[in-house]
Amino acid sequence: MGKLLINCTHGQEDPERAILAFVVGNVAASADQEVVILLTIDGVWNATRGYADNVRKEGFQPLAEAMKSFVTNGGQISVCGTCAKPRGITDDKLVEGAKIVTAAKAVEYLVSGAASLDF
Repeated sequence: MGKLLINCTHGQEDPERAILAFVVGNVAASADQEVVILLTIDGVWNATRGYADNVRKEGFQPLAEAMKSFVTNGGQISVCGTCAKPRGITDDKLVEGAKIVTAAKAVEYLVSGAASLDF
């Protein structure tokens, strides 16, 4: 089994990049690969309840649906704690399947052999 870390830095301001992170994540998770999507910078908003409902791009699955499928397929959504804190994002504001993590957790995952992609 492979490991993949996908870093998503975008939300409503660039819906195509936000959605693509989860499209790629879904492909990997559906192929039984271990996948973590790390939301950083403005991407952390994607993990807050209700936010993804309004992220859409013509020709793409809506972000909320892609995120739900990703979690259902076994993917993990990690929210950068350093990015979440100044935005007032706490665990109680997150969608199901998302959790706030430290930078050390992301580094640990990469050092353990995960390939990485950025959107």
